[in-house]
Amino acid sequence: MASPSSSPSEWTWRRRFSAATVLTTVVLLSWGAVVTSIGAGMAFPDWPTSLGSYNLLNPVEGWWNVPAYLAEHGHRLVASLVGMLTVVLGAWTWWKDPRAWMRKLALGAVALVIFQGLLGGLRVLWVSLNLAMIHASVAQLFFATLVAMTLFVSNTWRSRRGTVPSTAAADRLRRWTYATALLVYVQIVLGAMLRHPGAGMSGGYTALHVTGAFVVVGAVLGVFTLVEKHFEDVPVLRYTAWVLTGAMGLQFALGLASLLLTLYEPAGQGGVVAYVVLTVAHLVVGAALFGASVVMALFASRRPPAEAPRHRREAAKPELAAVEP
Repeated sequence: MASPSSSPSEWTWRRRFSAATVLTTVVLLSWGAVVTSIGAGMAFPDWPTSLGSYNLLNPVEGWWNVPAYLAEHGHRLVASLVGMLTVVLGAWTWWKDPRAWMRKLALGAVALVIFQGLLGGLRVLWVSLNLAMIHASVAQLFFATLVAMTLFVSNTWRSRRGTVPSTAAADRLRRWTYATALLVYVQIVLGAMLRHPGAGMSGGYTALHVTGAFVVVGAVLGVFTLVEKHFEDVPVLRYTAWVLTGAMGLQFALGLASLLLTLYEPAGQGGVVAYVVLTVAHLVVGAALFGASVVMALFASRRPPAEAPRHRREAAKPELAAVEP
């Protein structure tokens, strides 16, 4: 059961811890991208052991000197750290947050990180590329969940700055932001299909992914235009729209560079390094783009308290009283 109130310092420290968990997850996503880029996903063909060893820190003497071992086992170590941080964050939120929906979200994040760990283990045991793709896709959902949890403990969210009243323009913005977040995630799934051996650059996946990139560009520009035209007096929306558009531009450039480099096949060690750097950057910026689209949709979905249904306003009163302005 949650604590009846939270002090300002508790909110601050939980926000910092949540942000630290997000940043550690970015490291995990980057590391996982390296594993895929160098084909090290089966460097350790067993799980939860590593080459038969239960020693998590040192399963094989000098494992960090072997690139494939460093990539795969390093990924397992960072994943374990993210799992522990998520469990701590979930318990902290459950105990201290006065909002029932937030406590449920925290439990969902813990369940998701456990599920993600199982997917990674089963991908190894079953030598399944399909599970590898699902593992990559669920990782982005988990990341977006942590981003949302961090947003929900921010001063901006709790003070209800940047709420959007129900006007025709606001309703249109909400639809655009929801569609944009969905389209970005579909792109991530298509990217996961392309990234893992077996799908490769052949077939319809490449055409779908390239076409989807232009669709996402159009969706993001639509959101940006709506915000600039109708919500120039809402700084939170404008700032998020600029971040979203910037992430989209960078992601499009990285995607184009990755595609060209893959089509023309990197030659030599320098080309391989360039390929790994580009693909890893493309994945990480894609996660940032997805996170920004989710934040944009969440901000756009907020209405002033007076517009909330009466039963919801009454149910929220005890929780609002426990949260400082």
